Amino acid sequence: MTDHRLLIDGKLVPAGRGRTFDNVNPATEEVIGVAPDADATDVETAIGAARRAFDTTTWSTDVEFRRHCLTQLRDALRENVEALRSLVVAESGSPVALTGAIQLEGPISFIDHYIDLLGTYEFETPLPEKEFYGTATSRVVRREAAGVVAAITPWNYPFYLNIAKTAAALAAGCTVVLKPAPDTPFSALALGQIAAEHTDLPAGVLNVVTTSDNSVAQILASHPDVDHVTLTGSTGTGRKVMAAASGTIKRVTLELGGKSAAILLDDVDFAQVLPGLGMGICVHAGQGCAVQSRLLVPRNRLDEAVDGLAAIMAQLPWGDPTDPNNLMGPVINRSQRDKVLGYYESARQDGGRIALGGRPQDRFEKGYYVEPTLITGVDPKSAVAQEEIFGPAMVVLPFDDDEDALRIADSTIFGLSGAVHSADFERAMGLARRMRSGTVGVNGGNWFDVQSPFGGYKQSGLGREWGTEGLEDFLEVKTIAWPTR
Repeated sequence: MTDHRLLIDGKLVPAGRGRTFDNVNPATEEVIGVAPDADATDVETAIGAARRAFDTTTWSTDVEFRRHCLTQLRDALRENVEALRSLVVAESGSPVALTGAIQLEGPISFIDHYIDLLGTYEFETPLPEKEFYGTATSRVVRREAAGVVAAITPWNYPFYLNIAKTAAALAAGCTVVLKPAPDTPFSALALGQIAAEHTDLPAGVLNVVTTSDNSVAQILASHPDVDHVTLTGSTGTGRKVMAAASGTIKRVTLELGGKSAAILLDDVDFAQVLPGLGMGICVHAGQGCAVQSRLLVPRNRLDEAVDGLAAIMAQLPWGDPTDPNNLMGPVINRSQRDKVLGYYESARQDGGRIALGGRPQDRFEKGYYVEPTLITGVDPKSAVAQEEIFGPAMVVLPFDDDEDALRIADSTIFGLSGAVHSADFERAMGLARRMRSGTVGVNGGNWFDVQSPFGGYKQSGLGREWGTEGLEDFLEVKTIAWPTR
């Protein structure tokens, strides 16, 4: 996994002008290698290759061949899993413990979902015969590949998100240009290398371009030969991509930011629930769009919640991401570290109380580490309670009754995830059904599964990943009708 070259039109190649950029380990601040720095010409070439592969090969129509290639890809990824594990930890700063699940091995196994789905999915569905103006007419509804897909992925769970987008688009019969974040280029380049060397994917079906210039995403979103853009990123980036895509009225799938709330109703045993919430906000330094970063508790139990959560978070092991005992490593880069620390200062200026952490860490001389932090005493409309921090920071907010809890939970622009805990299951389900959120866990229920569609309400995005919906997001719908008698 050291052959860091672009994949364009079936060939592993350097950037056209030979330029590279450094890939920095966020735990050590050391350069771990260089990635090819693609420019606009490279991206145009990749788009052209994807267009040609879609228009001139049988990729979009040969379902069994797609299953064959996806099976090859899955098997080759499994064979190279240890090399990939070291790569993911080094460039993302993720704890190695997570690579046994969401950061690596989980996404590889998720490919099975599309392999299996292609064996049963009906791409054509007949409608009942119907008479129109005295003529009997038969009809069929076809689902066909959307075309060329631009997949733009972030740095927090790079391998997972690269697989989530490429596997679904390829299964649907689309061709793909994958552009990862410049902070985590190697996860995508390794995927391209494995696809090129171990699968029968036709040239141009999968292309991988890395670049330090994020304006390349603008080209992918606006290019007339791209039919569909799928992005995981911030809501701000989503707005830009959506605006760029509007010029050609192309399809968009957006998995964007979140400010998810966990509601603990007044009958909850805090000792049972708080450990999972405290761990959840700190895993991978809170760098997840669906993390439950707001804890809503009854007003008369606020102190109990804050004290209990502070004790739990203070004991959480964090530091060197290569240590399997640690659940939290650094944030991705210096800019993100400074942003997180800025939110802590913002909480203080808004009259908040930092019950734990909230300072620049002094445990390590190198690395972009921040302390697990617990914030209370802020207004639900304050910046730290409304905006996505993307760090290990939990904001605890009191509520007066169930309706007040629901109002506060739904008071942000986001609607990606949430949770409700109660000793009364029906009471919890009643709130879960009313939350304006794409996913809700009740009493610790886990919605994160390849068969469950994932996506957001409001400004948390458009479309869904995984489930049958994840395949259908990359399919166009066509109705064909003909007279039968």
